[in-house]
Amino acid sequence: MAPIPGRGLAKGLAVTLRTMTRKTVTAQYPDVQPELPPRSRGVIALLEENCTVCMLCARECPDWCIYIDSHKETLPAVEPNARARTRNVLDRFAIDFSLCMYCGICIEVCPFDALFWSPEFEYAEEDIQDLTHERDRLREWMWTVPAPPALDPAAEEPKEIAAARKAADKAHAAALAAAEEPKEEEA
Repeated sequence: MAPIPGRGLAKGLAVTLRTMTRKTVTAQYPDVQPELPPRSRGVIALLEENCTVCMLCARECPDWCIYIDSHKETLPAVEPNARARTRNVLDRFAIDFSLCMYCGICIEVCPFDALFWSPEFEYAEEDIQDLTHERDRLREWMWTVPAPPALDPAAEEPKEIAAARKAADKAHAAALAAAEEPKEEEA
């Protein structure tokens, strides 16, 4: 059977005519905000209080777009005959979003949950050099981070929480027993 000449052209025109008769839907973006899926990736937010300046995020970043500066601070000894402790203090934490490829490796390797995905996506700048955002701007985005999804009720309780609950129950029972002992002595 020989192919019918112009069959492909007719199919293409049919698709075009079908599409032309449908009502178009245009997203009026600046006026109407888009509905983003939950936990969507926008920018990286920083919870500065959790950052210990371990530099894992900067070392693991494939683009080297994270800049961290810190200094060591000596804390006096809490107990007598104990040695003074040193800790790192964060001076600068910046991410160059003109280099960032939004892979999320920095968020995954952070052992202290200092970095999070924020759904914010409107951070355009006039100059490319302004896309390097310092820790103050990264902290502002922290408050736009949605809460994590609820745990599955059928899931097993994490071992850390189970151990903490067991220790708290034991301490509570000891406190109740200690509170009942003076009452028995008074009687």
